[in-house]
Parts: sequence; structure tokens; C-alpha cells
Amino acid sequence: MEDGVSISMSKSEQVAQLLLAQIIDTGIKPGTSFGTEASLLERYRVSRPTLRESLRILESHGVLSLRPGPRGGIIINKPSVDFLAHTLSVYLRLNDVPFIAVVHAREAIEPALAREAARNGTDEHFREMGDSIARMAAIRNDQKTFIEENRVFHGLIAKAAANPVLAAFWSTISILASGEGHGVRYSARNQAHVVDAHRRILEACQARDEEAAAAVMGEHVRELEALLRARYQELLDEPTRIASRPSRKIG
Repeated sequence: MEDGVSISMSKSEQVAQLLLAQIIDTGIKPGTSFGTEASLLERYRVSRPTLRESLRILESHGVLSLRPGPRGGIIINKPSVDFLAHTLSVYLRLNDVPFIAVVHAREAIEPALAREAARNGTDEHFREMGDSIARMAAIRNDQKTFIEENRVFHGLIAKAAANPVLAAFWSTISILASGEGHGVRYSARNQAHVVDAHRRILEACQARDEEAAAAVMGEHVRELEALLRARYQELLDEPTRIASRPSRKIG
């Protein structure tokens, strides 16, 4: 084994770390084969059970997939935000973190992103936000499409902020804090209110008014908590989840 790998790790964990370093250092692209089991056994000089456990560790983190068959093998993946959100959801549920804590995390992150979007956003970003608002305003009686377009707009704010770390946090938190996993739905009145809030956020960003953008976004994301407290108080202390169940209508 190479130096610098923690001796507190199991042998399979050590090999997993070395395999990950190889993937990163060599710049192997997603969808590319990572080689054969035989070649990895020769390179790392470990037993077949140890190597397979190492590969399963990386598979559990979304780094690679193990595909059976003649066209299968060890294939490099790029972990998605959905994968990260599900992993975080499991962690939060096992640690009894309630839904309201995730909502509060979103309330902290999104105003910061809006502030940076007002500072760093381009005309193209703002055009895309405007297009998203127009699509959202045209949606009728389609909860799934409305929720997806809502996420598109907030994703554009995160993109315009040009802060990849905050954007990654937002992408994960937004999936958990949207309320979908708790069956939350939006009434027509609520949908119109969301569209109006998005317009005001865009206007502040276009004016390069960082404080206004952060303030309007903060007001907007706090509205979900206010509605939940008014109508669905019992949801707030429920464990954080993603899995869907019968919807509850808000508004």
C-alpha cells in the first residue's frame, strides 16, 4: 500500500481511496471503463474479495457502476445531485433530523445565492430566468411540472451566483426541502404567488441590487415554512424524506 493512507481504515477502504485517487488523477471520464478486475488485482496486489469490496464502496458513493455481461465491467460514473440528496436524506433520517431543520437550511442558503446572482449573473442568466417565469406562469393543474419549473428557476439563481460550493449545497437541500417527499402541493393561488416572487427576485438581480435580491429571496423561501406552520404543523417534526406519498394541498 502507498503511504499516507490512514491505518484506521480497513484494507478495502484503503484500496477504495487509492482507486478514487487514480480516477481523479488520470481524469477518466464518466462512461469510460476503469479496466478489468484482473488488471486492478495486478496493480494493487490485493485479494479478489478485498478488491470487490473496494469497488462496492465506490459504487455505493456513485463513483462507478459494476455492470455484468460481456459489455459490462467497471464503468466510471459522475455522482448526481439526486444521489447526494438521497444519501443526505438517509443520514438525516438515521439521525432523527426533522423536516423543519432542512427548511431552515434552505432559508440560510438561498438568500446568499440570490445576493451573488445579483452580483455575478449575466444577461443570459437573467434571460433564462425570465423564460422560466413565463413557463411557470403558463402552467395549469400540473403539480409535477410546476414543482420542476420552480426548481429550474432556483437552479438558475444558483448557476448565476457562480459559487459551485453553495450551488451544490442548494441542489441537495432544495430536493429535501421542497416538501415533495412530505406530499406538499401548491394551490393555484399559491402558484401565482410563487411566480410573482420569482419576478421580484429577477428584477432585483437585473438591477444589481444585492441586498434587495437577498431580502426578496429570504421572504420567498420563508413563505413555505409559514404555510406549513399554518396548515400542516405536523409535517415540521417529521423525519426528512424524499420518497413520495399522497399529496397534501397548500393554500
